[in-house]
Amino acid sequence: MLALRLTRVAHPAVQLRRLTVVAASAGTGFLLLCSLGHALGHPADPSAALLRLAWCAVPLAATAYLAVAVARSDPGTRPRGGLSALGLGPARLMAVSAATTALSCAFGALLALLLFLWLRGDLPGPPFPFHGAPHAVLAARKRLPVPGTLLLLATVPAVASAAVAAALRPREPKAPPARAAGTARGTAHDDREPHADGNGTAGGIGTAEGNRTAGGIGTAEGRPADAPVADDDPGRPLPPDRSPTGLPWGIAVLAAGLTVETYAGGAGDAARAVLPGGLTAGSAPVLAGWLLTAVGLALAGPGLTHLCGRLLQAVRPGAVRLLAGRVLMAEAGRIGSPLGVLCAVASAAFAMIALHGHASGRFGPLTALGALLVAGCAVAALVTAAVEARQLRVGTTAALRRLGAPATVLRSAAALRTAALLALFTPLTWAIATLAALPLTR
Repeated sequence: MLALRLTRVAHPAVQLRRLTVVAASAGTGFLLLCSLGHALGHPADPSAALLRLAWCAVPLAATAYLAVAVARSDPGTRPRGGLSALGLGPARLMAVSAATTALSCAFGALLALLLFLWLRGDLPGPPFPFHGAPHAVLAARKRLPVPGTLLLLATVPAVASAAVAAALRPREPKAPPARAAGTARGTAHDDREPHADGNGTAGGIGTAEGNRTAGGIGTAEGRPADAPVADDDPGRPLPPDRSPTGLPWGIAVLAAGLTVETYAGGAGDAARAVLPGGLTAGSAPVLAGWLLTAVGLALAGPGLTHLCGRLLQAVRPGAVRLLAGRVLMAEAGRIGSPLGVLCAVASAAFAMIALHGHASGRFGPLTALGALLVAGCAVAALVTAAVEARQLRVGTTAALRRLGAPATVLRSAAALRTAALLALFTPLTWAIATLAALPLTR
C-alpha cells in the first residue's frame, strides 16, 4: 500500500523514469513470449528455441540495470532522519523500492501479454495482418500454456526487484580512520579544565550544541566526528582524493576478453554458434570473449571517469578546468558505471554492424527490438544518473553563485566535462569495437 501511495504522489519526472522501466519490461516480456511462441511453432527444434530464450537474458539484464538506476534516483525512498522511528528504516525503504519496481515491471509485462495476444488474434477485434514467418514466431494456431506464460512474464518483475533489493540493501556503517597520535584522545580525565559554562572537554574545546567529545571535536548534528558513517549508497559522490577501485579489475577483464577473442578467432566451424538475425560467430569462445570485454568496460568506467577528471586538473589548471575536474572526480562513482555500460553497448553495436556486413542474413524485427531495448536502457540509465548528479550539485551550485561565480563559468565547466568524457570514451569505444569484431569478420 505504501508503494502504491508513493507511486501515485511522485513527481512527474520520477513518473517518467518509472515509465521507462515499464517500457523496458514490456519489451523484454514480449521477447520472452516470442521465444515461447517459436518453441510452440517448432517443436522439432528445441535447440533453436533454447538459443532464443538464452538471448533474452541480455535485454533482461538491461531492464534490471535500468530498474536499479531508477530506484536509486527515487527521492521518495531515500533514508531520512526520523523515519526509523516511524518504522521506515533503510530495510523497509529498500523493500518499498523493490515493491515499486515489481509493480512497474508487472504492469509492463501485462502490456506485453496484451500486445502478444492481440498480434496472435486471441483478443476481440481485427488482428494484425501478419503472414509467413511472424505467424511461426507468434504460434497463432497454437494454444499458449498458461503456466509457462505466467512463469516467463513473472521473470522480469522477479529479477528486477531482486536486483533493486540487492543494490539498495542496508550496509554496515564504516568507521573513519583513527586520529593521528598526539591528539587530546590520550589525555587523562584529571587534566580536564572546567569551561566557562561548567562543561569541560579533553582540550577545553566544546561544540556549539553543548555536546562534548574526547578531543572536543564534534559535528554539526551533535555526534562525534569519529562516529561510524553509514554507507547505504554505493553510487554516492566519492572524496576527490579517493580513486575508484574497479579500474584494475576492469582492465584485467577487458584484456582477458580481447585475448580470448584473438586466440579463438581462428577456430574451425565445429563450434559455430548462431546469433540472432542470421549472424554466425566463429566459435563459442569468441562470444565469451565479447561478453568479457563488455563486463570489463562496465567495471573500468568509474576509474576512467576519475582519471579523466584528474587529467583535466593537470598542468596549472584555471578555475574552469579545476571545477570541471573536481566534479568529475567526485561523481565518478555515480556516472562512471553507466558510462562504461553505454560504452560496452556501443562497442557491441558497432561490432554487430561490422559483422552484419560479412553475413548473409538480415536483422529481423525481434533482433532490432532487442538491440533497441538494450541501447535504450543504457542511455536511459546514463541520463538518470546525470540528472541525479545534477540534483545533488544544487547546493554546491547555489553556494558558488552566492560567492559571485558567473553563470558562464558553470556552463563552461559543464561543457568541458562533457567534451572530456567524449574525447576519452569515443576513441576507446571505437578501438575496442574494432578489436572485438576483428576475429568475427575473418
